[in-house]
Amino acid sequence: MGLIKDNGIVYKSVNDVDLGPHTDQTYIHADVKAPRMAGLIAKVFVWFLEMKLIGNILLYFLKKNNRIQQLVSYGVMEDSPLYVPLHHYEDFEEEEVKSLSHGLSPAEQVQHAINCLPSSDTRLQDSYFSFRRWKILDYSRAYSSRKITPLVVAERLISAIEQSSGPGMDMSFFISYEARDILRQATESTLRYQRGEPISVLDGVPIAIKDEIDCMPYPTTGGSKWLHKLRPCKEDACCVKRLRLCGAILVGKTNMHELGAGTSGINPHYGTPRNPYNPKRISGGSSSGSAAVVCAGLCPVALGVDGGGSVRMPAALCGVVGFKPSFGRIPHSGVLPLNWTVGMVGVLAGTVEDSLIVYAAMSGQSEPHQSTVPRLKLPMLKHSNVSSIRLAKSDEWFNDCSDDIRACCLRALGSLHKLYGWETVEVTIPDVEAMRLAHYVTIGSECTASIAHHLENKGRSESGWDVRVALSIYGSFDSRDYLNAQRIRNRQMKFHEKIFRMADVIVSPMVGVTAYEIKDDAQETGELDYVNGAALVRYSIAGNFLGLPAVTVPVGYDRLGLPIGIQFIGKPWSEAKLIQIAYAMEALCEAEYKKPQVFYDLLGEC
Repeated sequence: MGLIKDNGIVYKSVNDVDLGPHTDQTYIHADVKAPRMAGLIAKVFVWFLEMKLIGNILLYFLKKNNRIQQLVSYGVMEDSPLYVPLHHYEDFEEEEVKSLSHGLSPAEQVQHAINCLPSSDTRLQDSYFSFRRWKILDYSRAYSSRKITPLVVAERLISAIEQSSGPGMDMSFFISYEARDILRQATESTLRYQRGEPISVLDGVPIAIKDEIDCMPYPTTGGSKWLHKLRPCKEDACCVKRLRLCGAILVGKTNMHELGAGTSGINPHYGTPRNPYNPKRISGGSSSGSAAVVCAGLCPVALGVDGGGSVRMPAALCGVVGFKPSFGRIPHSGVLPLNWTVGMVGVLAGTVEDSLIVYAAMSGQSEPHQSTVPRLKLPMLKHSNVSSIRLAKSDEWFNDCSDDIRACCLRALGSLHKLYGWETVEVTIPDVEAMRLAHYVTIGSECTASIAHHLENKGRSESGWDVRVALSIYGSFDSRDYLNAQRIRNRQMKFHEKIFRMADVIVSPMVGVTAYEIKDDAQETGELDYVNGAALVRYSIAGNFLGLPAVTVPVGYDRLGLPIGIQFIGKPWSEAKLIQIAYAMEALCEAEYKKPQVFYDLLGEC
């Protein structure tokens, strides 16, 4: 790590750092010095924090005691800043991968993804599974065979949303949905199937959109009570347009942690999206509603935005797949500009197969003349004959989680080695905690810069109490904090480039703890729980800060029956291989998947 000097770490040159398992680098555990606060205590803390003199003193000690100053602000390093994690691409041959031409329509790209799936005669029989989620192809086949129509599914969906939102359940999956608009889309889709002219396999399939992404006719609130009043939604985001061109039924805007400024998903304005595996527990944030609706069977797929694990984290807590492509792969236009260089549109899905289909629909340049995004490659998915894969594992980092998560993920790794012969390569990822704090400085600075002019016009006073604390901390970061954070980004980019010369992917648990209980005092004010927050984001940061593709797949449950996910982080632009790996992992675990406590069967009796 280096020596402490002038209250800051003196970092070694990147070339002098040993990335092997026997390095002299010290793993620093997150040392969060902030008590959990909610209710009246949170309000009092905010009152003091927003008093200029007292607030500045409190913010100074918060940054000092939580190592931001030591590891970021006063860190001494030779690296220059790197502001945007957009990676250079060199084309290379890959096994079992289909490379698509530029200029294809979303529906054409979806068809190519369908052609990459295993043939129906190689698929496992339903009797093999203890619980099986309906896939996109299940919807498409049921519609094409006239066993059910998109209109009937839409009616069932609306009934399920109303029931889950009502007294006694209060699952709070959605911020907004319009039954009339859902039925209109479903009617149009039903007519296309009656004519034998569905646009694609996504035609008539319900897909939910995180309320951070523009989707007509809904306002985009970002989980707040005020942002949509100052930034009206005028058209679909690019990713939403592409799904609509495929015939998908866009069913509404899912709930989220306000402004994406938290990991629990608790929202004092629109309610807390509850975990379908145990409604007394969180679904995770910030794409909380998107993870929960997929888990509960309301949609096979939902969209989220991943700025600090905000797709993958709730996916793992809710036992579904969470996939975040490389920075720049999916156009960001029409997404709230809360985190320009770390936030990316991602997919939450019941299966890896469905994440591939929706990823194919959304990928590509936003303008035909753009050439910065490499050609889209799609993997040929197979349960067997998976080529040998090298998995980089940083031992102390990997083990920095609960006992149940560690044991479950190690069993998953053992299964990959036993069945496929995949090799685990022991490495050391240096300065993980410094990277987490540098990312926090970056995402906080970007959020503040994006909405600063709105905050001066009632935005702050209308925000939840927990978010007001976050905004105060974000606003305390100065130019030295930000620039040193970008220098740490550059260092980590170089470290990860070296690790990817030794292995194909990096493997880790997805979160450090499983879903924790929702306390009553958090419902009105939100919750400040930076200890659990640090544990939840522990394994997320490289995907966002370095713009790397990453995916989480459910691999088991803890002793309370709460889902556990494993994560694979890939090289830049290596989505095809990453999806192949995730598919192979899913194949080893899916027979043991369990049905959530709250689950709706929209294709029942088809």
